[in-house]
Amino acid sequence: MPRLPRLNLPGVAQHVVQRGNNRQVTFFSDEDYTVYLDKLKEYGKKYQVAIHAYVLMTNHVHLLVTPSTKDGVSKLMQSLGRYYVRYVNQTYNRTGTLWEGRFKSTLVDSEHYFLLVSRYIELNPVAADMVNHPAEYPWSSYHGNAEDKKIALLTPHASYLELGTSQKKRKDAYRELFKHHIPGYTIREIQDATSKAWILGNDRFKAQIEKQTGRRASPLPREGDPKSIGYRENQCL
Repeated sequence: MPRLPRLNLPGVAQHVVQRGNNRQVTFFSDEDYTVYLDKLKEYGKKYQVAIHAYVLMTNHVHLLVTPSTKDGVSKLMQSLGRYYVRYVNQTYNRTGTLWEGRFKSTLVDSEHYFLLVSRYIELNPVAADMVNHPAEYPWSSYHGNAEDKKIALLTPHASYLELGTSQKKRKDAYRELFKHHIPGYTIREIQDATSKAWILGNDRFKAQIEKQTGRRASPLPREGDPKSIGYRENQCL
C-alpha cells in the first residue's frame, strides 16, 4: 500500500523523523551535530517554522515543530537535508545519498499529545541505552526545556508555556514529567502515526483534521477490532 501524503497545516504541531539511508550513521563528530543545529536554526527562521524539541541521534533525527505556512516544514527539511548532505560529502570525501528518500511526519494534537511527544523525543537516547537520563545526552532540547542552558533555536509552544507562570516554574514542571513512565502503547501510537502518516490525537482532533483536509486521519478498523462495525455485530449474535 502506498504511503499517504504528508499533511501540513499552518499552526498545527508536527513530529518529524528523518533517518539515515539504510539506517547508516549520519553524524560522525561533535562538529557535525553543531553544523546541523546551526542550519536548523537558520532554515527554521527562514521558512517560519518554530522548533520546540529535537534530538540528534547517530543515525536519525526527531523534531517537534510548528509551521506558520503550509509548506514550511517541507522547505525546511529539503533545504536542511541538502545542505547537510553536501557538508558531510565534502567533509568526509564521500559521495551519494545520506538520508532516506522521505522524511516522515504526523500532525500532533497539542492539547493531549504535545508534551508526550516532546518527552518521547528527548528520551530517545535513554531508550537506546546510550545514557541513563536525558540530561546526560548533549544533542537534544532537554537542556533548553528542562535546564538552564539557553538554546536560541528553540521556541516555547503554548502547551509548554502553560506549565508555569515563570521560566523556572515551567522548567521545574517539565522536569517532573520525566519522572513518569510513558506507556508502551503510547510510544507505539506515536511511532505508528509518524511512520504511516496518520494523525496523532484524540477522536475530536482527528475529526477536525479530516474535515479540514478531506483525508482519513486514521486507518479503518479491521474485523476483530473492537471499534469495527463487524466486530460489534458479531458480539450481538
